Amino acid sequence: MFNIFKKKPEETSAPATEIAPEAPIETTSELSFTQRLKQGLSKTRNLLGSQLNSLFSGGKIDAETYEELETILLTSDIGVAATQKLLDNLKKRVKRENLDDTGALKQALKAELLTVLLPLEVPLQTNNHVPFVIMLAGVNGAGKTTTIGKLAKLFQTQGNSVLIAAGDTFRAAAREQLQVWGERNNVHVIASEGGDPAAVIFDAVNSAIAKKIDIIIADTAGRLPTQMHLMDEIKKVQRVIDKALPGAPHEILLVIDANTGQNAVSQVKAFDDALGVTGLVLSKLDGTAKGGVIAAIAEARPIPIRYIGIGEAIDDLRPFSAQEFTDALFD
Repeated sequence: MFNIFKKKPEETSAPATEIAPEAPIETTSELSFTQRLKQGLSKTRNLLGSQLNSLFSGGKIDAETYEELETILLTSDIGVAATQKLLDNLKKRVKRENLDDTGALKQALKAELLTVLLPLEVPLQTNNHVPFVIMLAGVNGAGKTTTIGKLAKLFQTQGNSVLIAAGDTFRAAAREQLQVWGERNNVHVIASEGGDPAAVIFDAVNSAIAKKIDIIIADTAGRLPTQMHLMDEIKKVQRVIDKALPGAPHEILLVIDANTGQNAVSQVKAFDDALGVTGLVLSKLDGTAKGGVIAAIAEARPIPIRYIGIGEAIDDLRPFSAQEFTDALFD
C-alpha cells in the first residue's frame, strides 16, 4: 500500500468512457445552477415542450388526449410503469378538479410528476458517524471517478476533512484521475497498484480512524450487474469495510449515467439487490440525457437521489431538488 498523494503522475490520456483528469479545472459559467440544470435537461424539455404545447393548446380532454400523452411520456424515458402511474393519477385529478380543457393539463401533469419525485429528495447526512464511510459503485463509464472528486470538494466546502480510497486497483486511469483530484483539493488518496481492493479500503478506513478524518470516499471497480463474480467482489469490499469499522459503509452510493435510459433502472435494481444501495447520483445531465428516467427509477426503486451532476465543472454536482428538477423540465 502507498499514498499516491505525494507525487503527481505523468500525464496520460483518459479512456473514452471517463472524463479526463483535466476536466475538474473548468470553471463554472455565470449562469445560475437552475439555468444550467435547464440546459442539462434541454433534450427532455424540448421534447416535452413542443409536444405538450401542441397537446395542451386547448380542446376537450378525451381518450385520444391520454393516448397521445402516454406516447410523449414514454419517449421521454419515463418508462411504462411510471407513465401508467402518472396517467392514472392525472385522470383522478382531472375528475376531482373538474378539468375539461387540455390547457389545464400541463400544470396538473407537472404537479403529479412532482409528487412522484418528492420522495427521492432526501439529503445525505454525513454527521451521524466519524468517520462517515461512503462506498461508491457503478458500471464503467458512469462517472464514478469524477463524482468522487466533486463530492470531496463539496464535503470540504462544508468544513469536513476527506480521505479517498482508490479501490479500483486494476485500472490505472482511475487511480491517476483520483490523484489529480486529491492534489488539487488537498485530499489524501490511498491506493495500490493491482492489489486487493478490499485491502486498500481496509487500510484507508483504519488510517481515517487514526487521523480523525470526517469522511472516507471509497471507490470500487466498475462492473456490469450481470457479472456475478465481480458483484461478489464488491460484496466482499462491503464486508471488509464493516470489519474495519462496524456498521460501515454508512452510505452506498450508486452512480448512474443519465444517458443510459431504461438501462439505468436495471442497474439500480441489480446493485440494490446485491448491496442494498442507500443513495443515487445521477451524472451527465449535460444536454443529451433524457431526465425522465428519474421518474422510472422512482417507480421501480424509490431510492433517494442524493446528487445530480449537470456538467464537468467542480461545482456542477448538487443535492437533488424535486421542485427544481420539475421546474427545469417544464418551464
